[in-house]
Amino acid sequence: MTAAERDTASRLGPPPWLRPIADAAGAISSEQLARWLPPADGSARAAAVLVLFGESGGEPDVLLTERAPGLRRHAGQAAFPGGVSDPGDGGPAGTALREGVEETGIDPAGVDVLATLPPLWIPVTNYAVTPVLAWWREPCEVRVVDAAEVASVRRVPLRALLDPANRMSVRHPSGTVGPAFRTHGLLVWGFTAIVLSHLFEAAGIDEPWDRTLVVPLPTGPGGQSEGRGAI
Repeated sequence: MTAAERDTASRLGPPPWLRPIADAAGAISSEQLARWLPPADGSARAAAVLVLFGESGGEPDVLLTERAPGLRRHAGQAAFPGGVSDPGDGGPAGTALREGVEETGIDPAGVDVLATLPPLWIPVTNYAVTPVLAWWREPCEVRVVDAAEVASVRRVPLRALLDPANRMSVRHPSGTVGPAFRTHGLLVWGFTAIVLSHLFEAAGIDEPWDRTLVVPLPTGPGGQSEGRGAI
């Protein structure tokens, strides 16, 4: 893509299918999104994740990673690229883009940040995590950059996540219940599923699915053996 084509694409903004999601992200409230709000005293550690929507073969998708199995926290879980903020990031968007580069090799020059959602507090780690919604205007090849952190990088089609056959709720050993998606060899639950589920619902693109289907969170990598996912 030439510089002129990039400028034109930036002016046009995201494609029509993404605009309801972007609008929802900009309007969603903390109370809609999170069960727990960050402590008012500011003691939570700031972090951010990149919720990156793009197109592959003309089909909408979202970028997800599978965390490495040897990690102390969230081993094997499906996740957005992201991590703890550094002083030089300049805010959540900077953190999300930096982490996206470090984990998946994206080129930030081809990414347009559209909105930041309210931060979600993860009590067990005391992180206040801000989801950063972005349009992958100029996709590039992605890969595992650091195998110690990431086991695989996936571009998961939006239609697969919205397919009612791939949706369910999972019950954590603590008793809490939260949304989940099972597709492309991944069980997407916890923080990542909460963000996606609320975005789809707020954007009005949810398809009816069986909300009475509640399954135990599986044991093993990516499941309840970690006991640390946010539901």
